[in-house]
Amino acid sequence: MKLGTYRVFIRTLRDVLIFEFDRGRLIVVGCDSAGGVGPKPLDKVKVDGYTLGRFTARVALTEVLCTGAKPICLVNTLSVEPKPTGDHIVKGIKDEARRAGLDPSLAVTGSSEKNVPVEQTGLGVTVIGTVPKDRLEVGLSRRNDAIVAIGTPCAGREVVSAEKKRKIADLNDVLRLLALDSIHGIIPVGSRGILHEARTIAEESHLRFELADRPKVDVKKSAGPATVILATLPSSELQNLLEEMDKPINLIGNLL
Repeated sequence: MKLGTYRVFIRTLRDVLIFEFDRGRLIVVGCDSAGGVGPKPLDKVKVDGYTLGRFTARVALTEVLCTGAKPICLVNTLSVEPKPTGDHIVKGIKDEARRAGLDPSLAVTGSSEKNVPVEQTGLGVTVIGTVPKDRLEVGLSRRNDAIVAIGTPCAGREVVSAEKKRKIADLNDVLRLLALDSIHGIIPVGSRGILHEARTIAEESHLRFELADRPKVDVKKSAGPATVILATLPSSELQNLLEEMDKPINLIGNLL
């Protein structure tokens, strides 16, 4: 594929799309959606629009940040009326975007449903980020690294109460992990569970994952809106990580 005078190379990796340009910069695109969750009459999981906006934006932002990319814009597509539901959702989206370092007044845009009455909530969020090719934080985990889970897998009605109890990972945790030299790789966990993402992070580093004996979290349970972040690091650094983070941390396994 050609764009202007440059050849564009496209590949999917994890849950993101990566555009590789000849000049050595990458564009990373992540997205998330939610349906049947919100304040509408037909929603199966009742939650206010603000909270819904925050968590949906958090997933897409986390997916991009975990590759080492810096988000540059966020697009929301709301299948609800602009007021009041749309406004509440967008406020949550903008607050989460701000936590990721974006200026919501400049870098957040979107659309809503203005023609048809809506009785069930639906929305999508897309985040675009950039990163120099040589700073992509993917496939850098090492043999004998430990894999740990930061946060507890939660989905549906569990998520809001778990966040209040500080049991789930958030954007601050992602940014803190990215700043630690001891961390070799991080990846968000969603509906496919910890075990799936542990295998993904091993495969992208051409390593093999060995599950720990009796891990203290359910490795197959959905982690919903990225309530868990997996991190790889030397086993000798585990104690330092426990002291650095204020969320539940559990050993999941090792890379061989």
